[in-house]
Amino acid sequence: MATVVLLTFTGLGLGALYFLIASGLSLIFGLMDVLNFAHGALLTIGAYGTWWAASGHLPGAGPGGAGFALAVVFGTAMGTVAAVLLEVAVIRPLYTRPREQILATVGVGLAVPALLSALWGADPRPLNGPKALSGTFGLLGAQVPLNRPVLIAAAVLVLAALKLFLGRTRHGLVVRAGVEDRAMVTALGIDVRKAFTLVFAIGGAAAALGGALGGLYFGSVDPGQGTSLLIFAFVVVVTGGLGSLTGAALASVAVGLVQQFANYYTTAGLGDVAVVVLLAALLLIRPRGLTGRLA
Repeated sequence: MATVVLLTFTGLGLGALYFLIASGLSLIFGLMDVLNFAHGALLTIGAYGTWWAASGHLPGAGPGGAGFALAVVFGTAMGTVAAVLLEVAVIRPLYTRPREQILATVGVGLAVPALLSALWGADPRPLNGPKALSGTFGLLGAQVPLNRPVLIAAAVLVLAALKLFLGRTRHGLVVRAGVEDRAMVTALGIDVRKAFTLVFAIGGAAAALGGALGGLYFGSVDPGQGTSLLIFAFVVVVTGGLGSLTGAALASVAVGLVQQFANYYTTAGLGDVAVVVLLAALLLIRPRGLTGRLA
């Protein structure tokens, strides 16, 4: 029983991390029809921004409770700024040229890890979080790391905030309307470009937050972290249904749990294969994924 509880929390924590990445991908694709292959780079920027700040380079930040929270805010802000720059400088000129758009984002996704490797080396950098999150708590005989519930809570809050943004705020309604009929919204005097930039900023913030908290999950950050996690984030997006936040949340839970249980009860590494098999089986039965709509 203890093993099942531990694997469940570990899988949910990993699924929460996947969702933080996939939510931005799903949001950007569902609203703007953009496949952003540089999304993993935003996660890596958030992770390194948090590590840099928590290492004492940012006044007030550090491995302590409030200091680490400031480091996470700094890392998330760095990823958000990077997302805005990416949309303005790279994506915006290529909205009507999807092939070039994909090539450009792939290039950025490869360039950012290379740049970080040149600055700080390719070896993982340990990320020391608060002592309050470095321990465990007992549950049904299992000792569960305290950072798992933190990741899960962050994912739940991000999901709630995104759904609130899309359904209850003026900017969210403007974005949805702009996707349906950009010319009409522009004729009403609304700058759709700013709304689309806001969507990229929100998606980048979610990915950067995933990178910041992912450092707690893995205990370190490295230049290739975003690229490897991006693969599973795409699996989550496709499994949940392209453009569906609810589907991405459900798929994140499924992928995280399948991966952890398969890795433990079978050969190590077989969990990745199990995730791919799950995706293939689902697409054969339901080609549009779990939901296939923005909800």
